[in-house]
Amino acid sequence: MKVLVIGGGAREHALCRSLSLDPDVTALYCAPGNAGIAEVAELRPVDALDGAAVARLATELGAELVVVGPEAPLVAGVADAVRAAGIPCFGPSGEAARLEGSKAFAKDVMAGAGVPTARSYVCTTPAEIDTALDAFGAPYVVKDDGLAAGKGVVVTDDVDVARAHALACDRVVIEEFLDGPEVSLFAITDGTTVLPLQPAQDFKRALDGDEGPNTGGMGAYSPLPWADPKLVDEVLQSVLQPTVDELRRRGTPFSGLLYAGLAITSRGVRVIEFNARFGDPETQVVLARLKTPLAGVLLGSANGTLDTLPPLAWRDDAAVTVVIASHNYPDTPRTGDPIEGLDEVAAQDAPHAYVLHAGTRRDGDAVVSAGGRVLSVTATAKDLAGARERAYAAVERIRLDGSQFRTDIAKKAAEA
Repeated sequence: MKVLVIGGGAREHALCRSLSLDPDVTALYCAPGNAGIAEVAELRPVDALDGAAVARLATELGAELVVVGPEAPLVAGVADAVRAAGIPCFGPSGEAARLEGSKAFAKDVMAGAGVPTARSYVCTTPAEIDTALDAFGAPYVVKDDGLAAGKGVVVTDDVDVARAHALACDRVVIEEFLDGPEVSLFAITDGTTVLPLQPAQDFKRALDGDEGPNTGGMGAYSPLPWADPKLVDEVLQSVLQPTVDELRRRGTPFSGLLYAGLAITSRGVRVIEFNARFGDPETQVVLARLKTPLAGVLLGSANGTLDTLPPLAWRDDAAVTVVIASHNYPDTPRTGDPIEGLDEVAAQDAPHAYVLHAGTRRDGDAVVSAGGRVLSVTATAKDLAGARERAYAAVERIRLDGSQFRTDIAKKAAEA
């Protein structure tokens, strides 16, 4: 099978790494990719938001499966354009991707499906914003209705900060605060059958102890030793399957990756939000544990044949990923700094630890930073403590001027 992956972050590097290890994959391309992806896939230039250009590239390459990684191309309808060209595509239609593209649409779908979530108001005027903030009180949860790359949410005890964020959005969802730990659970679906993956937990705040501003994610781990063993089955029955069924009932079937961001509250599981694609950095740890070859599962989603596949197989190993971010991330990250030590990790830590590139590019013989989140250092071991040790040992080998990373990824879970 010839596979084309669209995107250029650490999520796409994780996908390409898994696909490159799949014996059924005979040719692997990524557009536009990054410096690390170039080691496992052939890179091609493309405007990832241009559906016609992506479809044209897939046709030229003879791709038999296109995997759309990021959310913006999905919301822009890139998967529709690929399918219209007669090529199987992993990823929802532009209409179904509104589940991520519009928080208000997602709330409406959840209401129709009877999915447990936070009570909320959709606001478009200052008066509506003030009413909603007063109704819920602190901590205030304010979400931009549109795509925000994981950073359009403010959670604060300061009503002025909450109001300012709300007023800066054209349309905003204000909702009750959900207590309890957060869990990310991915599921691969063809619009009817739903295959849940293993749960993961990510770390959104920039600094240790969950301090600092929200980011796209500073690290993740899987499995979750503290979670109820029945969690995946419960979420499948109360959240994932009802949502997929509701979207099909509405005439907008969802195929691809359905990502449920969950809070395990004192009143039970509640959905914080849905995403329409693999999450970053959780993908890095979930795919590190997946034993089943990836290409056939993604093709089964694209072709509507997931019900014919055997159950997914998982490694017992734990996985931890630590994100190395550039200077001043997430505000105005500095780029163009050389990255050193990548060869040392490859020589001394593989195969138990490896580096997945996020914001990188080639500059002559050097690899330099090209984004806010630069690298995801991922490691596996028989338990979380061992995986943490291996991940941080590899992190210490990497040199990037002004870079930052959290030192507490999976710490509490490993010590529990």
